[in-house]
Amino acid sequence: MDLRLRGRKALVTGSSRGIGRAIALSLADFKVDVAINYLRHRERAEETAREIEARGARALVLKGNVARPEHVHRMFETIAAEWGELDILVSNAASGVLRPATELSLHHFHWTMDINAAALLPLIQEMVRLPSKEEKVVVAVSSLGAIRAIPNYTAVGASKAALESMVRHLALELAPNGVRVNAVSAGTVDTDALTHFPNREDILETARNRTPAGRLLDPQDVANVVIFLCTEFASMIHGQTLVVDGGYSIRG
Repeated sequence: MDLRLRGRKALVTGSSRGIGRAIALSLADFKVDVAINYLRHRERAEETAREIEARGARALVLKGNVARPEHVHRMFETIAAEWGELDILVSNAASGVLRPATELSLHHFHWTMDINAAALLPLIQEMVRLPSKEEKVVVAVSSLGAIRAIPNYTAVGASKAALESMVRHLALELAPNGVRVNAVSAGTVDTDALTHFPNREDILETARNRTPAGRLLDPQDVANVVIFLCTEFASMIHGQTLVVDGGYSIRG
């Protein structure tokens, strides 16, 4: 299938593993060159880069904490030097403190908000300064915690809600300048991130039982929606959050 993405340049944050890795490899399948961003897992990032190149695309490996603007600036300096342009930004890197609200400090809250929501601002500011041959595309990865209540998810849920609000406002401002901004909200995906939940098994079992599609999501399910939003077939989708959850959230 030709989605007319060949030769485009993408940055996927937090892409050494999990959903980010699936997105990066899917872009490479359509011959998009991908910059892999990681913070701690260099070996996994380099492995992902090798897989990208095996699929016929070019890869960059960029270490950086997206919550620190100076790190974001440094990453974009490398992209500018190596490629000179950027067409696609996938803001996927995420972190957060999973604790009851009564045990959260403001430090925990700000840390979570900075990584999951505020980081989108410097990423987009740097991206719009780089040239692009076609319309620029930004996709932010969110979660159902933005609109649903989940135990121990107060800080992360608030940050994802803020992220989705930013997507709407950024889309309004940037669409006239040829930048299309959207989000993908994922249901339960059994990735490394879920191991930090003390009730991981309960979450997985509930998701299996309540998902009309009859199975849990996997990272590729999320990546497929991101790829669609990067194509010209989604050219009139602006400021939206597309939910991919197998129907989980439609149940009462």
